[in-house]
Amino acid sequence: MSIQARRERERAEREQLIITAARELAESEGWDAVTTRRLATEIEYSQPVLYSHFKGKDAIMAAVAVEGFADLGAELRAARTSAPDARQALADVAAAYAEFAGKRPALYDAMFTHAVDLPFATAAAPPALWDAFGELREAVRPLARDDDLETLTETFWSGLHGLLTLMRNGRLRREEHERRLALLLSRFSR
Repeated sequence: MSIQARRERERAEREQLIITAARELAESEGWDAVTTRRLATEIEYSQPVLYSHFKGKDAIMAAVAVEGFADLGAELRAARTSAPDARQALADVAAAYAEFAGKRPALYDAMFTHAVDLPFATAAAPPALWDAFGELREAVRPLARDDDLETLTETFWSGLHGLLTLMRNGRLRREEHERRLALLLSRFSR
């Protein structure tokens, strides 16, 4: 192995260490606890080392979000592809999406709530964003009929996100979550 290859590997490992530490700290204490000073302490490197990888907290949060989209895409794919039919696939994808948001609230916030410097809904979006959206799209595809697939998928995603965010923030009754989700699914799978 060349010295250059080793340095690149070590740099990638350090970058992943920063992302993982930020993600874990955000999940345990919230995004306000994630500072470059705190991350430097957590990973036992100096702040300048962090800044050699990321411009600051916002860039770290964007990297965490991209990693989260990869995780979400994998979970949605598993839910979609294991379903016996299109209606069940849509229901399983919605359930997997809701479970993801519920189990990883800080990660979900980085992906969908906080302002991060990621190009959403453009050709420049990272592949992980497109992959996660693509899993939603593939779950909606068999039910789209004459509707524009992209727009219908965005509408379905918006419905899921809105229900989860409003419930999580105490704007909707938590005990009615399953009924609201069933209603949303029934409107999309007619």
